[in-house]
Amino acid sequence: MTRSSPGHDDAVPGAAPDDTTTARPGRSPRVREDLSTPAVLSALRVTLHVSFAALLVLAAVRAVLHLSRAPGGGAMIAVVLGLSVLLAAVYLAGTLVENRVARGRASRESLRWGPGWLGLIAALWAALALLSPDFSWVAFPLFFLCPVVLPTAAALVAIVVLTGVVVLSQYLHAAPGAFAAGMALGPAIGAIVALLVSFGYRALYEDTRRHVRAIRDLESTRAELARQERDAGTMAERDRLSREIHDTLAQGLTSIVLVSRAAQRSLERAELDAARAQLATIEDTAAADLAEARRFVRDLAAPAPGDSLPAVLAEVCHRTREAARAVGAPLTCEFTVEGAVPELPAPQRTLFVRAAQSTLANVTSHARASRAVVTLAGWDDAVTLDVVDDGAGFRPRSAADDARNDSFGLAHLRRRAHELGAVLTVESEPGAGTAVNLRLPLPAPEATRPLPNGDHDHPRIARGRSSRGARRAARGARIGG
Repeated sequence: MTRSSPGHDDAVPGAAPDDTTTARPGRSPRVREDLSTPAVLSALRVTLHVSFAALLVLAAVRAVLHLSRAPGGGAMIAVVLGLSVLLAAVYLAGTLVENRVARGRASRESLRWGPGWLGLIAALWAALALLSPDFSWVAFPLFFLCPVVLPTAAALVAIVVLTGVVVLSQYLHAAPGAFAAGMALGPAIGAIVALLVSFGYRALYEDTRRHVRAIRDLESTRAELARQERDAGTMAERDRLSREIHDTLAQGLTSIVLVSRAAQRSLERAELDAARAQLATIEDTAAADLAEARRFVRDLAAPAPGDSLPAVLAEVCHRTREAARAVGAPLTCEFTVEGAVPELPAPQRTLFVRAAQSTLANVTSHARASRAVVTLAGWDDAVTLDVVDDGAGFRPRSAADDARNDSFGLAHLRRRAHELGAVLTVESEPGAGTAVNLRLPLPAPEATRPLPNGDHDHPRIARGRSSRGARRAARGARIGG
């Protein structure tokens, strides 16, 4: 049974510090299993116990042989063997308790009896050493035990006392005049060496202790980072789902609510033809939303796999026009394509579709517009989507204000565009309509990159600028006409 001095947290030789039977929250149990008994410390512990047992057996055999030749040595042999067996039993009991604590099968409170256990062993050994000098060699394993079990000051005192017992045993059993300085110097040197090795063992133990703590802290940090990444992924997925629901199902449900109210009014006025048309619109919108929901569940992009982006946007305009007609709103929705629109990856295609759906839903619900124009254009350096209406307009806020005050759809549309490297611009004035522009930059081909000297008047870049200027002028002309 062993324990360290105060300040060493009841260390157990050969067992990793802080070893427990149950892994701590956030810490990997694998670390506990791998480092519960470090190889070096375990070897030192085994060596200590084996050396004690071997020296005790050897000393008992030599003492018995020596006493058997002396007249009347039978009684002394019985005493020596009895004390030897008792010493071995006490030592074994302590090592069993220590081993159970090291493996986490017993409480560390058991180690508080360590000093008493060591004192009993020292007393039994001292009695044997005074009976026979052969037991003097057993002192060396005890030299190693003292600094581990006792506080530093008490360990030094105990080692001095043990060394004194060895020297006294040599003196008592030496022939008259045969006692020499070497008989005292040898045990003293052995005690010093054992003390240095024992303190080296303690330093090794403390280094292992720090190593175990560092690994456990690393495992805990890694587990915490993994948890934070999972939480961030969960929040990102929730945000993505909220945007998808808002831009798809919520818009369709809003249209259904508006058209159903118009159908109710038509029924109250006995306008059956209008009611039938409105119910057909509700059915079509519900069917479209059902198909959208099925694609949404399968985590597919908004456009059907076989449809081109212009075809999907044209269908969005058609649905908007039919929904407005069903509620009696005088809204026309026109869709045009300018230039060659390249094939876009699924996330970018979804962005354009969601932007058109969300913007046209706002036109239908809030703008009170009579005309909306959706323009998809392909340029040398970008693909753009313009949604322009001649409605009531509003006073745009900054992107920061959008995040705090504006509608859920516009704020999330800005965020979605930013995530994909696109830019969403809103231009509007009260009474002057609204223009929403979504611009997705394209990777610049080698021929369109700026010249090394910083010349920004590259012909193709200048042409792109002029094209954008012409597009804005044409947009104004279409709405104005």
